[in-house]
Amino acid sequence: MKKQLKGEALLFLAALIWGVSFVFQKTGMEYIGPMTFTLLRFAIGSIVLLPFIYLYDKYSLRKGIETMPFRNKTLLTAGILTGFTNFGLSSLQQIGLVYTTAGKAGFISAMYVAVVPIMMLFLRRKIRRLTWLCIFVALVGLYLLCMTGSAGEFLHIELGDGLVLCSSVFSAAQIILIDRYANHVNPLKMLLIQFAIAAFLSGICALIFETVTFDSILDCRIPILYTGILEIGAAYTLEVLGQKDAPPVIATIIMSFESVFAVLSGALFLHEVMSGREITGCVIMFIALLLVQISDVPKAEEGSLSS
Repeated sequence: MKKQLKGEALLFLAALIWGVSFVFQKTGMEYIGPMTFTLLRFAIGSIVLLPFIYLYDKYSLRKGIETMPFRNKTLLTAGILTGFTNFGLSSLQQIGLVYTTAGKAGFISAMYVAVVPIMMLFLRRKIRRLTWLCIFVALVGLYLLCMTGSAGEFLHIELGDGLVLCSSVFSAAQIILIDRYANHVNPLKMLLIQFAIAAFLSGICALIFETVTFDSILDCRIPILYTGILEIGAAYTLEVLGQKDAPPVIATIIMSFESVFAVLSGALFLHEVMSGREITGCVIMFIALLLVQISDVPKAEEGSLSS
């Protein structure tokens, strides 16, 4: 139980970092293109991981623990697969933010909360009815928190909304893949391969579709550094370490709190005022998380997908 609580705490911290990153991601689009931005933050995230991998391997050798080489087939498979899903979710979300509002993007991207259990059904994993109820309550909270337009406006899917919706599918796949491999490979090395793949694919797209200048990158240095060091380098590491001990459906509920933190950071850094509807959404989200914890999901039904 203590290990699960520790894992959930790490995921909650990751959600906080991701929520604040919405401010920097939106600001970054004032200077450079979305693919250039994605390339740079993944490149920085890869660099941030290198010293930690070196220290971890050195510590393992000193303790007589065998280290996992990068040529390990399972490690390479995990890194490449999560690299493609990470590229998909990050690039689609970043491009979508150019064309849609932050409120819609926050709700639609959090749809992975519902997509994960659906994917788990295809993997023949049973989900309790109470878990479905918690997911529904969380989605209601996210709707109240992030949606500011009319119902008719929401039902009209525009380009940006469609792109962000597609990113939620990649997000769900990312969560399931990490749960599948986190306990079988070195998580830091898996992340490094993942970030390198995402950076490489983003770089190709940036060269083809965008004009990159040094001055624009320099002007965007603060958003790039925050998202590269904290959002990519730190938060994804926290996600992998947290998912080692937290069941996947509970992990999705906790990480959906990035929408809550996105609104709070907007109020703090951009001086936005939360409406009564948004505050209600925050409360409902916390209730949903509490319900998931109280449900005490049995491991036979909510445990690791890798078993």
